[in-house]
Amino acid sequence: MMEESITSFIQYLTFEKHFSIHTISAYRVDLTQFSKYIQLQYETNHPRFINHQMIRSWLVQLMHDKVTARSINRKLSSLKSFYRFLMKEKVVSSNPLSKVQPPKTSKRLPVFVEEQHMNRLLDYEDIAFGDDFAGKRNKLILILFYSTGIRLSELIGLKTADIDFARDTLKVLGKRNKERIMPITAELKEELILYLQSRTDQGIQHQQLFTTDTGQMMYPKLVYNIVKKYLSLVTSIEKRSPHVLRHTFATHLLNKGADLNAIKELLGHANLAATQVYTHNSIERLKNIYKNKHPRA
Repeated sequence: MMEESITSFIQYLTFEKHFSIHTISAYRVDLTQFSKYIQLQYETNHPRFINHQMIRSWLVQLMHDKVTARSINRKLSSLKSFYRFLMKEKVVSSNPLSKVQPPKTSKRLPVFVEEQHMNRLLDYEDIAFGDDFAGKRNKLILILFYSTGIRLSELIGLKTADIDFARDTLKVLGKRNKERIMPITAELKEELILYLQSRTDQGIQHQQLFTTDTGQMMYPKLVYNIVKKYLSLVTSIEKRSPHVLRHTFATHLLNKGADLNAIKELLGHANLAATQVYTHNSIERLKNIYKNKHPRA
């Protein structure tokens, strides 16, 4: 019964809520993991027979397995959404999650690349991208992340038809299939033109904007490796991922005085709370300026 309920829930997320494939995949993994644990430990496969003690024991097991509090909370969020669906479908009459408290997580400031390091990466000739198709593509990927702050999944989903050179805009399909329009900077426009010409020379006709060297659809691991490779040349920060460039985009805008609501819209956040985390980085920057420059600090 549990497997059938999970399948129904996944179908609901796919066809009614229109969640992204990445979000749906995460839900499926979390719920399947929970289902296997419950069947193994309690020999039950019906959501109606699962109580809050069983769920707590699963959380304890996750902690024992060294799963971070942040990851546990994500799994718990998946389970909460699942049980709300089951309540709606009248599969269960009560929600055991109402008695389960999530583990506390420490607030981590978003990691970002310093402005001078980004300038070195994109401006200086000692960073060689190469003049071939892969070189133009790799440079465009880095500039696009830094110029727009888009997510990895959003970058992979971009199509050539999403570019509007007449209006200097880029259409981005975000979470839950929400579209937003991003401005194209002069630098980004130039790199887009060079890359598209290289695509044509390569004989690539794929509707997706970014492809592999052989013209196949781009995949997340390749993009991650590209970003990590080039960030490693200019910064020693531990995290060197596409999401770090998203953090860098937001932090640099805020440091230059951009309005928080404008940054929220550019990032595609559903609410302002998700964007406010970047204000902490700016506060830390102001503290350092004060400490280093004020005569009485």
